[in-house]
Amino acid sequence: MTSSPKERLLAAAIEYFAEHGIGDASLRAIATGIGSSHRMLIYHFGSRDGLLAEVVRVVEAQQRETLTRLTADPDEPLLDQSTRFWNEVVEATLTYGPLFFELSAQAMQRKPHTSRLRADLIHVWLPPLTELLIRAGIPATEAPTYARLSLATARGLLFDLLLTNDRPEIDEASALLNTLILTPR
Repeated sequence: MTSSPKERLLAAAIEYFAEHGIGDASLRAIATGIGSSHRMLIYHFGSRDGLLAEVVRVVEAQQRETLTRLTADPDEPLLDQSTRFWNEVVEATLTYGPLFFELSAQAMQRKPHTSRLRADLIHVWLPPLTELLIRAGIPATEAPTYARLSLATARGLLFDLLLTNDRPEIDEASALLNTLILTPR
């Protein structure tokens, strides 16, 4: 499958950030690091902020794909699936979390480059989480609220992880959340 120049640049930027972190790299430095020019990045993404917002959108989409993949086996206990998903999300957060939370704050401020990102931060997560919770036995009428609670709590734990680096304690809190929510009633 062939990808467009924009998709190739975005993939290269994601790899670059995974290897080098986000930092305060200028658009020129990012372009050099991925073998492109700042003009090409401006053409495709509008600005450094636009590029970073697209990186977060793609990483978030990858995480939703991971959720779908890891929860596909109806015979594996949901608690086990959830633990594996949590571990993958934590690893992605250690690389992209600072960028995620920085751009989330910009989205809250309604910065123009975050308009597409705003739509992806919450609402696209709720349907797959709701479906998973219904599978866990939560009544369909309550599952959307549980989905929002799960998403908000997980994001809070990831924020805590980035600030404190208390991985064992945060993993324990995540496990407790999953047990409370996914244990059959």
